[in-house]
Amino acid sequence: MPDSRVPRPRRFLVCEPRHFAVQYAINPWMHPDTQVDVDLAHGQWKALISAYRAHGHTVDIVEPVADLPDMVFAANSALVLAGRVFGSLFHAPQRRPESSAYETWFKAAGFDVYRPESVCEGEGDLVPVGRYLLAGTGFRTTPEAHREVQEFFGVPVISLQLVDARFYHLDTALFVLEEGPGANIAYYPEAFSPGSREVLARLFPDAVVATREDAMTFGLNSVSDGRHVFISPRAEALTSRLARHGYVPVPVDLSEFHKAGGGIKCCTQEIRS
Repeated sequence: MPDSRVPRPRRFLVCEPRHFAVQYAINPWMHPDTQVDVDLAHGQWKALISAYRAHGHTVDIVEPVADLPDMVFAANSALVLAGRVFGSLFHAPQRRPESSAYETWFKAAGFDVYRPESVCEGEGDLVPVGRYLLAGTGFRTTPEAHREVQEFFGVPVISLQLVDARFYHLDTALFVLEEGPGANIAYYPEAFSPGSREVLARLFPDAVVATREDAMTFGLNSVSDGRHVFISPRAEALTSRLARHGYVPVPVDLSEFHKAGGGIKCCTQEIRS
């Protein structure tokens, strides 16, 4: 069955965790007295990059900026669709300078960048899948940003209400397994309001449903290329379920980054040209 799933080469943008640390608390996972093993974090990050390249994906690296410890979480910097870049406006003032740093990279790479007027945290809360753009709100990205995104891309936006602060971004509670025909997702229903759960069940009746343990170990902060799923090794139930559905799990341990509330997808911005 895995042979029936065909991977699609992707282009990813990442940021080296040279300055990664937990210096403030802007989500329930973060505690300023937490010590980060810098060498371990760097080794885990390099293992992720190696895994991407080993599976045929292109990886670009943006230069990290001192005093921006969360810049390693590249997914929050933008949403890129059809070569168009919708930038970020972070909720937390500590992270707002990241927007300019990433904008500089995108412009140097030949992209124009739209600056949102409303709080919007890129792929953290904006997830393209099939004909739609799933958009999270409740803790970071605002409903007003959802409207801006729809006007900018002309893609139907499905707003989803997050209700558990531990899943403060959509990409901590849901990820896309396949984007094209037969588009599908994996998600943790209890992270969403009742109405949003019903919307997801209607749109994705064949979705892979994760357990609470999967979600709490950042199993839903994963990246899929349509066949391979780069996933936290601690999400054991989800890993087994994905394999039964014909996907090939690729375990990558980013446990040091969990201390800041991030994982594989948080560290990965996809450039869709």
